Amino acid sequence: MAVLALSHAVLRGSTHRQEASTEVRALWVTRTTLASPAAIAQMVKAAQSGGFNTLLVQVRGRGDAYYKSALEPRAGELIARPEFDPLAETLALAKPAGLKVHAWVNVNLVSSAVDLPSSRQHIIYRQPDWLMVPRELASEMLNVDPRSPAYVGRLARWARARPDEVEGLFASPIHPWAATHIAAVITDIVTRYAVDGVHLDYLRFPNEEFDYSRAALQQFKVAVRPTLSAAEKRRADTQDAIDPLAYPTLYRDRWLSFRQSRLTTLVMRIRTAVKAARPAAVLSAAVVPDLEQATLTRFQDWRTWLDQSLIDVLCPMAYTQNVELFEKQIAAAQDYAGDRPVWAGVGAYRLTPAATLQHIAAARRQRAAGVILFSYEALVTAPNSAASLTALGRAAFGSGLD
Repeated sequence: MAVLALSHAVLRGSTHRQEASTEVRALWVTRTTLASPAAIAQMVKAAQSGGFNTLLVQVRGRGDAYYKSALEPRAGELIARPEFDPLAETLALAKPAGLKVHAWVNVNLVSSAVDLPSSRQHIIYRQPDWLMVPRELASEMLNVDPRSPAYVGRLARWARARPDEVEGLFASPIHPWAATHIAAVITDIVTRYAVDGVHLDYLRFPNEEFDYSRAALQQFKVAVRPTLSAAEKRRADTQDAIDPLAYPTLYRDRWLSFRQSRLTTLVMRIRTAVKAARPAAVLSAAVVPDLEQATLTRFQDWRTWLDQSLIDVLCPMAYTQNVELFEKQIAAAQDYAGDRPVWAGVGAYRLTPAATLQHIAAARRQRAAGVILFSYEALVTAPNSAASLTALGRAAFGSGLD
């Protein structure tokens, strides 16, 4: 507590401290907290007591729904409570407490590779052809019927063997119907729930070795062929007859740009859907903080998203433990964002309370419009508690009543 008190004094005395009325003081709240009314009530109380003013609640974790949905299966944790609506419950408790609620949606990541969904209505079973394929499996998967259980099984086994490289199974933004589906899911949420915003996560490719699915390769070929000369078409078609990866191999730069462009097109579709249903809703996106890495390895061209006003808020996930590097990443994001708000993502799960406060102070020095701590669950799980979250929030933000 002594460290928190000292850091509190430093933060309160900073000349760069944001005004209480404008600074976003947010928590990423994962879906585990949305499993019961009691957990939601405790979360809202702790956030309010700690001076937080915004909750990003994970209502779509792995292609499932922590709200009432006709488009995706109900999350397995909620099956025993068929009438319970976690998003409605959160809104009912958070709004009177003065907390804004944003629906946090994992966009492309749709399933764990370890624990596959139990519901046969899940998109990995209904539409396995929407799933991204790594280059290493491309030729093999072209010979497997997507409707066969072997298709999903092979992708899952490959991902399980590489947990440090890929988080699970991803839907492809290149597949037209996959993009249509996620836009419809988000439209459904913002139409039926009075959320203050939509927060997009996993709006990216796992890495540069994806997506070599049948649909993506075909889409790329269709996009490239009209731009080729007759001689280039003959060359490409000759190679394509013996190598299904001929087009991406021959036109590497265009292949990279194509994947970036399709992801950007998905952002555009989502923005259009959100603003049509709820014009005042804030659209934010969690992004890899290093722009070059984000663009070249995740195809997450967030500078273009800013330049084209496709998102309202940039949320760099600057989860480094090094406060100097953190501040440099937030400063760079601020430079790119210009007058667009930046909410600095703090990896509090990796930090001590004192280090978390140092990161918050660094974000304020760079005049970030707000901070988001990842995650509420890490901050209240032993040896932490709801009381320690409240203490941390009060050290950073004041009494929680200002």
